[in-house]
Amino acid sequence: MSSSTTESRIAMAKTVVSTIGSVAAAAMVVRSVARDYLPPEFQDYLHLGFRNFINKFSTQITMVIYEFDGFAKNEIYNATELYLSSRISPQIHRMKLTKRANEKDIKVAMETNEEFTDIYNGVKFKWCLVSNKAPTREHYQNDGMNRSTGSDVRMLELTFHRKHKDLALKDYLPFIINDSKTRKQEEKSVKIFTVDTMMVRSGCPSMWAPVNLDHPANFTTLAMETDVKEKVMKDLDRFIERREYYRKVGKAWKRGYLLYGPPGTGKSSLIAAMANYLNFDIYDLELTDVRSNSELRKLLVSTANRSILVVEDIDCSVELHDRVTAEPPRSTRRNQGWGYHDERKVTLSGFLNFIDGLWSSCGDERIIIFTTNRKDKLDPALLRPGRMDVHINMSYCTPCGFRLLASNYLGISEHNLFEEIEDLIVKVEITPAEVAEQLLKDSDPDIALGGLIDFFDVKYKENEEAKAKAKAKAKEEECANIKVEEEEKEESVAKENGKKKQIDMNGTD
Repeated sequence: MSSSTTESRIAMAKTVVSTIGSVAAAAMVVRSVARDYLPPEFQDYLHLGFRNFINKFSTQITMVIYEFDGFAKNEIYNATELYLSSRISPQIHRMKLTKRANEKDIKVAMETNEEFTDIYNGVKFKWCLVSNKAPTREHYQNDGMNRSTGSDVRMLELTFHRKHKDLALKDYLPFIINDSKTRKQEEKSVKIFTVDTMMVRSGCPSMWAPVNLDHPANFTTLAMETDVKEKVMKDLDRFIERREYYRKVGKAWKRGYLLYGPPGTGKSSLIAAMANYLNFDIYDLELTDVRSNSELRKLLVSTANRSILVVEDIDCSVELHDRVTAEPPRSTRRNQGWGYHDERKVTLSGFLNFIDGLWSSCGDERIIIFTTNRKDKLDPALLRPGRMDVHINMSYCTPCGFRLLASNYLGISEHNLFEEIEDLIVKVEITPAEVAEQLLKDSDPDIALGGLIDFFDVKYKENEEAKAKAKAKAKEEECANIKVEEEEKEESVAKENGKKKQIDMNGTD
């Protein structure tokens, strides 16, 4: 009986195999005929119907994340690409390696048609990078670089059990986006952006040209008073941590700093130290490159979040006309010879609107820094809280600053000439830049510090000469003013006498 049972099973197996072979052969014939004789649209319709039929019996769901949404970068795609590059495992056989000239590390990423399984909260999520050919198109990068072209459509396919759809949308993908933001902030190199006037005039989206900021300045090596540095760092930390507070009180999440003091006191170094401390990019705005308020608005709106906007030497970079001064009507301006250039200029009212008005809320976590050598020349409207919240006096070199410079440049913390130099620093106005220049001249502390002492004598004479010239100039201006006042007084008396004579003549008549 067992022999007959075995024979019947073998016969049944042969029948099944024969049937499968016949079906496969028929399917190949049908596929060949359909490919040769059926229109492509009808083929796509049959393929879609067959896939939908199969999907009804599948427990998996696939989400497709394209690289571009129209001509704009897809944030989810970029975040996932960065996230997956940090989790490359041996199960991936092909990897893509890239490195730019200004980058330190080699970047590793998935290659096309590779798959990777990620586990999140005990759930398996399968990723696959897919690339399809498409017509060449042009798009702009949003990082300030020029346009580029692409002829392939890349996408990431995420496949998982359909019961975990809410977990994927509400937890997994937001986790990837937040993780990539943190990773990008940690790995990014600080950049400094300058205005690309050609791009501004042509109306291109990229109006800022970036380069890497390799400035080594930091708060440890900055030649400033320790309490001032600590105050700045604490203020920056507090600003970064108060996102919800700014929203609660209804203020734009920004902070304004005014750095004022003589040239060479470290204003630019402090800006670089702040950028390195926060890992913020710098946007260096030269107002003389901006022709009108509308151009200024475009430039400021195109700056990124978590950045520092710098306007150096604002007292002499451009003439900001007082918003209280009323301009004559347009017809009067034409009659008085006002030109087209005069009508298209950056005004104080327009500038203030961008740093403190409605347009200032177009962005988050931004710092605005003004520098000036003459604080007294600035319009009071620029200095009030809400615009320039923190005023930092970048003073001449102090004993504390000198000791820090000696440690940085000569590698010493004590020397028998320190006391003499510190006494001279209190008496003679000298900038940290001038002290650093003297310390750079020799690596021997005795020679370098001796040269610095000799330089104090030269500096003292220069300061005295400058004070004498300034005093003489002030006296000349005072004399000139007195002379003008006397002339005006004489002119006024002459006019009064003329009026009296006219009245007497009229009375006589």
